[in-house]
Amino acid sequence: MSVHYRFYPSLLNVFSRYVRGGNLSAQALIDSINRVPTPTTDAQERGTSFEEAIIKGTNEERFDPEIVRRVRKLLPRPIVDTQVFCQWQIDDVLFYGYVDLIGTFKAVDLKTTGSYQKDRYLFNHQNLYLHALKRKGIRLMEYVITDFNDVYVESYSLTHPIDRQLEEIRLFKAFLEEHRPLITDKKIFVAPGEDPAAQRRG
Repeated sequence: MSVHYRFYPSLLNVFSRYVRGGNLSAQALIDSINRVPTPTTDAQERGTSFEEAIIKGTNEERFDPEIVRRVRKLLPRPIVDTQVFCQWQIDDVLFYGYVDLIGTFKAVDLKTTGSYQKDRYLFNHQNLYLHALKRKGIRLMEYVITDFNDVYVESYSLTHPIDRQLEEIRLFKAFLEEHRPLITDKKIFVAPGEDPAAQRRG
């Protein structure tokens, strides 16, 4: 089947919030689709800095050494690769993105949050990375999460249901077609005859 759309998980997660009544307007969703720039929040900056500290050791003195130690202890050994590009075709959609790091059998994404609720990533679209990485021998998707007071782990295997994510992808396609004149990010739609992977790193 030919590819007509390119979707990445953070956008699908925003749509999930919209469709589940998560206090997000259609205009705010369209702005996300169109990648309208928004100021980086302190929480986002702290999250990015924490990832850099864990993976590269950059400015790790900013963070509690015990939290850093506990998070690192949960990473795969050896770390095979970092910022790993993933893509998976789902019907006429090319799903793509980057996972923080992979080991020999599991992928790990680092998360920071102000407050953690159990099973927070149960329906996260990043769970689909697992299927994109299957051919690399990856069998487990783990989120290593900190609220900077404690550390939590959520693990999902290839047998974990993804029905809700796949349904949201179908609903998102319908939303895009309904609002197509308002969509200015042309990476979302694949033009006839265009290589679907050509702009994937944009």
